[in-house]
Parts: sequence; structure tokens; C-alpha cells
Amino acid sequence: MDVIWILLGLLLILSSMQYMKIQKIAALLPPGPTPLPFIGNLFTIKFHLNHWKLMKLSKIYGNIMTIWIGQTPLIVLNGFESIRDCLISNAEKVSERPTTPFFMYYAEERGIIMATGQNWKLQRRLGITIMRNLGMGKKVLEWRIKEEARYLLDVFLSTEGSAFDPKDCVTNAVSNVVTAISFGHKFSYKDELFHRIIDSSNVVGAFFGTTWGQLYDAFPRIMHHLPGPHQTAFKHLQFLKKYLLQEIRQHQQNPSDEPQDFVDYYLQQISKARDDPSSTIDEDNLIQILVDFVLAGFETVTSTIRWGLLYMAFYQDIQVKTQKEIDEFVESTENLQYEDRLKMPYTNAVIHEMQRFSNVVPTGLTRLCTTDIELHEYSIKKGSIILANLASANLDPKQWKFPNTFNPSNFLDEEGNFQANEAFVPFSAGNRICMGEQMARTELFIFFTSLLKTFSFHLPQGVTEINMDGILGTTFLPYPYQICALPR
Repeated sequence: MDVIWILLGLLLILSSMQYMKIQKIAALLPPGPTPLPFIGNLFTIKFHLNHWKLMKLSKIYGNIMTIWIGQTPLIVLNGFESIRDCLISNAEKVSERPTTPFFMYYAEERGIIMATGQNWKLQRRLGITIMRNLGMGKKVLEWRIKEEARYLLDVFLSTEGSAFDPKDCVTNAVSNVVTAISFGHKFSYKDELFHRIIDSSNVVGAFFGTTWGQLYDAFPRIMHHLPGPHQTAFKHLQFLKKYLLQEIRQHQQNPSDEPQDFVDYYLQQISKARDDPSSTIDEDNLIQILVDFVLAGFETVTSTIRWGLLYMAFYQDIQVKTQKEIDEFVESTENLQYEDRLKMPYTNAVIHEMQRFSNVVPTGLTRLCTTDIELHEYSIKKGSIILANLASANLDPKQWKFPNTFNPSNFLDEEGNFQANEAFVPFSAGNRICMGEQMARTELFIFFTSLLKTFSFHLPQGVTEINMDGILGTTFLPYPYQICALPR
């Protein structure tokens, strides 16, 4: 018994010391809920950085507040003004990534999404150059997307108007665009390997934003040795890297005279840098870039289209108005071009509203402050970790006419012309804005417009209500649903 009391006493002393230490640090940070020893605010946020919860907390503590993940404080930004003043006005000073435990396991500071310093700048610059060579912003990219859109339309047509869940076929189409650009070939929708790649990317991508993800980052030394979903995520990540290495080997064994895909172009650059021992243009970075492409390119566009089809089935008046405009300017899906959006303001507004209202990526990935900055009334110190609640900008009542409802008028002026809004940040903002933004925009326009040109979407007979709450992980997904695609 004496031993137990001694241990309890030591635990109380350690907890008290930890509490005082945290309080001393917290006094120098923006306000936030009181952190507990060792676990911080994990109970307060219910072990999840929920964008809705963060917006509620901001009403108490302000748009710049501190949330503790274990013993690590996060400076959380809410509202467009705070996000703009930090990520855009101080773009260079907050362009690095913190080396959190799971992100270190995920990328080891390689690739683009989680790379830092000169390696990140080099990989991003090279990646953008290669994507331009592959047709980013050009007709060749549109041709690839339109080709996949034709397959998608055939799948929808095969349902013959009966109720079905569009998730799998939309996922297949979007994923095939990414694989075609990344390593030069597509998959059959029935290919088991293709579905394993998609499943693995979903598991790894979803893990970032889960309760287990927060626990792993808070207690990595303990969690690394315990069973749980984090171990499953690790296995799927290793599968993806192993598969992508096989793709690279096949390219090396069968080189093309002219580069055809991202792997071809990057291997070409590796060859040029072979005599430079300090070069980071290497196979390890290439593998990680491909992992980044798969994780970022599969889920986000897929989920936005799924939300969009659900909105169209529910808001019939908006669907009819969109189709009327599409019919006026698009003779057939074969003639559809991305530049058509410029003469179709309502359709363009609907697609933007799909992104704004669904908030598929509700919070950006964390940033690292590389020098002291002044942010409103607070001094944010070098080394601070910053998290932007992007959903709070997309739903900011100061910035939108109808912030909490699905309404294309949020992107239209009084004359019905398309009107951009700087508070629209689905691709994040600043130096870390999504590298694939142009490709995603093109995919959304061509896939969505092709679908609405060809079909009218309705809820199944007898269904009058749908669950719009969504499933929150790293991304914000719609609950599984069924719709009817009726040929027009």
C-alpha cells in the first residue's frame, strides 16, 4: 500500500509540475481552453480537430486561439481575415511544415506536401514544371479528363435510371485521371489492384484527421508499439510506396524516347542530376511525390463531385437552371471545353458553391512559423505551429451573402455575372496553396458539366430527406446515398 501511495504522490507532483509548465507557456500564447497536464485539450475537442468545434470555440476565445494537442500548442486561425493576414500577408514566414510524428513517418520531409526548406521549394518547382509539360492548363489535359468522363457517363447510363450509389464509379474516374498523368496508364474499373490502391490511399488519407491520428501525434512513443488503426494505416502506406516503386522500375526498364508521364519526366531529371551528390532530385522524393498525388488527387475531387450530385438531386430548381445554361452553350459533351465556364456564369457559380459549402478539406495542414510575426494583437513566436480552419473562411458571415445555405448567388453579382471571392479557400492559401488546383478545377468542370448535360438527378422514389451532416475525418465526406440518373 505504501508503494501505491508513493506512486500516486509522484504522479500528483508530476501532474502539478506539468500543469504549471503549460500555464507558464500558455500565458505567452493567444487565449484558449485551459489545457490539462499531458493531454492538453484533447478532451475539449473530443480528440478531433473538428472545424465546427473550432468555430464554436472561436466565439469564446477569438479568431486566433490556442488549442493544445497533448503537450503541443497549435495556433488556430478562424475567419477569413485571420487566415488572410497569416497565410497570405506572411506567406513566406509560415510556409514550412512542422515535423509532427505521423507526418515524419508518412514522408520523412520528402515529396511536396510535407517537405520543408529548400527540398520543398525544389520539388514543388520541378513538380509544377512537369505538370505544365504534361498539359496543365492546356487541351491535352482536358482530353484526358474528357476521355475518362465518357467512361463515367457509360457507367451512369448502365444504371437505366434505377437508384445507385455513385461513389465507386466517380472514384474510379477521378483516380484514373491521376494515374494516367502520374505513371502513364489507366486501370479497368474492375481491376483488383486498382481498388486496392484506392482503398489504401483512402485509409492513409483519412488517418490524418482521426482520433487515433491525434493520439499518435500526442503520444508517439507509446502509440508506435500499440495495436490500432494507426498500424493499419502504416501497412497501407507501405503498400502504396512498394507499388509506386514497381511503377518506377517498369519505367526504368522500358524507357520512352519522349517523356509521357510524371515518372518519365522526373526520371529524366534524376539522370541529369546524377553527378551532383547534394541533389535531392532522387527516387525517394519521386516515390513520396507520387504518394502525395494519389492521396491528394483521389479523394478531394471525388468527394466534391459526390456532394455536387447530392445537391443537384435535392435542389431541383438549381439543377434545372444549371442544365438550361449548359444546353445553351454546350452542343455535346464531346465539344465541352474548360474555357466554356467563362460564358456559363451560373454553372461556374454552382461548381464553386459545391466546393465552398461542402468544405471537403475543412482544415489545412499545419504550418510552422519560421520567424516572429505580429498577427492582429498577438505576437506569434518563431517555432509556433499554425492551423488554418479553412471552413471558417468559406462559411464566414462577413464574407458571404448566404454563408450557411447552398446558394450559387454567393458567386454572382446583381446582373448574374460570375463574381470571385477572395474568402473562397478550398485549396488553402499562400505559398502552400494546392499545387493541383488547376487540374482539380478542370476535372470538376468537365465531369460535373458532362454529367448534367447527359442526366437529370433525382432522389429515389419515396426519399424526401437526406443526411447533409457528412462524415468528418481528414476530409469531409457525404454519407453514403443513392440517386437516380435519368437520361435527358
